[in-house]
Amino acid sequence: MAFVKSGWLLRQSTILKRWKKNWFDLWSDGHLIYYDDQTRQSIEDKVHMPVDCINIRMGHECRDIQPPDGKPRDCLLQIVCRDGKTISLCAESTDDCLAWKFTLQDSRTNTVYGYGPYSGAYPAGTQVVYAANGQAYAVPYQYPYAGVYGQQPANQVIIRERYRDNDSDLALGMLAGAATGMALGSLFWVF
Repeated sequence: MAFVKSGWLLRQSTILKRWKKNWFDLWSDGHLIYYDDQTRQSIEDKVHMPVDCINIRMGHECRDIQPPDGKPRDCLLQIVCRDGKTISLCAESTDDCLAWKFTLQDSRTNTVYGYGPYSGAYPAGTQVVYAANGQAYAVPYQYPYAGVYGQQPANQVIIRERYRDNDSDLALGMLAGAATGMALGSLFWVF
């Protein structure tokens, strides 16, 4: 997985309501992880945006918080989670706050889940990836370097569409219509 966005944000603590500077990493799988510092040694907390986040607020939409000294209200950002937790953040500038908001919103809806290669189901060198809507895609992953004269890796992309058997639904509908017609026809013969 790769970083989508990284940087410093001020985070308001839950108990003392003090602003603390944390390093934030948003991964391509939708995990927002924040640390004490840029070395990423100790994780403070993490949020899986597609699963845990229900709303992202910015600026004047943010409730019950005051920005840190010297920062305008437009720099505020709140992540509202399903479990009732609200993470209050403050960016360095309004533009940075807007960039974080758009990136976080995008991670809620456009997340790609990756899994290891499946032997036999797809050609060697592919990785099965599931989009947020459950659609499976097979995408290439990078081969190790084969040397100067080695064979260059070939990129293969296989998109598997889900097969739906619409003919059986049509046949079943026709059969149900015929049975209903016969039942109603015999009912009218009585009268």
